[in-house]
Amino acid sequence: MDWTWIAGLVAALVLIVAIASRRKKESKSDRLFRQQDSLFTPAERSFLGVLDKASAGRYRVFGKVRIADVVLPVKGLDKSTWTSVFNRIKAKHFDFVLCDPQTLKIKAVIELNDKSHTRGRRIARDELVGRACADAGLTLRMIKAQRNYSMEAVKQVVNEIEAELQVEQMDNLGLANAHPRDDN
Repeated sequence: MDWTWIAGLVAALVLIVAIASRRKKESKSDRLFRQQDSLFTPAERSFLGVLDKASAGRYRVFGKVRIADVVLPVKGLDKSTWTSVFNRIKAKHFDFVLCDPQTLKIKAVIELNDKSHTRGRRIARDELVGRACADAGLTLRMIKAQRNYSMEAVKQVVNEIEAELQVEQMDNLGLANAHPRDDN
């Protein structure tokens, strides 16, 4: 019998046992991170399912998008002010971002507001989000969080967003106040 082969097998087993033993010794308290159970809250997940269907190819929907990936402080601010403004948005996210399905150009954002949004800090956060969207010319819809969402109600929200975007596009083209000529 070849003893080197047996010695190699024993060494491999000892190594496997040592690694397994070391992993067991690392307690959970040594870890700094854990995986979330779900990306969305139950209300967000429910809304996303209906929003995907309601937008029916008109928009590509992204969830939990960092605000600073959608809007930035304006150019021309001094460094200190720019950093201060950026720091206010860098760790916050939009619940949903609606994008053009071909170009992924950002079209609108939707925030679901549960009862926590009646508290002082959340009110201040919502005001900041509103200001960021208004300053950036970005359509924002705040929707009351619910357990279930009606397809018709969400379709109405999507249609309102689309109508608002069309008006903005006409404004940008200078067509909003254009009226047909009255030749009479």
